[in-house]
Amino acid sequence: MKANRSSFPLRRHAPVKEWSPRIHYAQFQRMPTGSLPDRRIYDFELLYVSQGEAATTMLGQRHQLSAGQLIVLPAGVYHRNEAVSSPDTRFLGIHFDFFDELDIQTEADMIVNEDHIQEHRFAHEAVADGFQPLSQQPVYTPTLACVQLMEQLVQEFTLRPIGYELACKALMLNILTHLLRLQQSRSRSLTTQYSGKLMAIIDEIERKPAEPWSNAGIAERLNLSLDHAAKLFKQMAGLPPNEFLHNVRHREARRLLRETDLSVEQISEQLGYSGIHYFSRLFRKHEGISATEYRKLSRVL
Repeated sequence: MKANRSSFPLRRHAPVKEWSPRIHYAQFQRMPTGSLPDRRIYDFELLYVSQGEAATTMLGQRHQLSAGQLIVLPAGVYHRNEAVSSPDTRFLGIHFDFFDELDIQTEADMIVNEDHIQEHRFAHEAVADGFQPLSQQPVYTPTLACVQLMEQLVQEFTLRPIGYELACKALMLNILTHLLRLQQSRSRSLTTQYSGKLMAIIDEIERKPAEPWSNAGIAERLNLSLDHAAKLFKQMAGLPPNEFLHNVRHREARRLLRETDLSVEQISEQLGYSGIHYFSRLFRKHEGISATEYRKLSRVL
């Protein structure tokens, strides 16, 4: 039976014990400024913006994406991806399905050929009790821990050591858990009268991480007590202000190490760290390796 296009994405209510994601593609990508044609895919994609700005038009809405945000692209739904920033935008893309129901041999197998549609191949989105479908509000700002999991997944999928498929499945389940928890915290906070101001502050931190942000300064902008402001911020962003700021700075530090030749000292100064030794100590704590070692490893992948 032919599915109506308006019926996508197909969804299946299933307890989490039945979720068994399979990875079909996981890579870093670079796209020059411009727009790709409309397309549909048979599986699902997490498209994370690691540098620059992007936009995705889907179901009549244009979603603008800044660095540090991702969008869930569901199976069977027309979408158009666009690199907004110049000269390019950089992404991390992960194609997967929730129930290990697709056999993908090449990248072309993921894309729907509209002249030869294979209706039986559209993957189902898993929906668990107590959660909304991840694609219902498709834009997320993942935590640093979630981004690190996505990067680990790309590394496993690229290098393919023994047991990589099992590792990829475990990493993907962890990533989905992070996104579901973000969904829960977001749904609790969006109804507050401060959501607009909070989103503006969060966006500004993303764009200007080197500024001297403080809990007191954020509370003053919201005209709230320190404790109340920190609580609302955590509900919206998933982390307290100081941790969120550190995540943004750390994410940007990793990007600069991967994509520029700036020295470690220049990066620490550019991002507002109090000194190179403090930056180096924090970086090693979170990555398990030094900033210099991270740069070398990232350029091998």
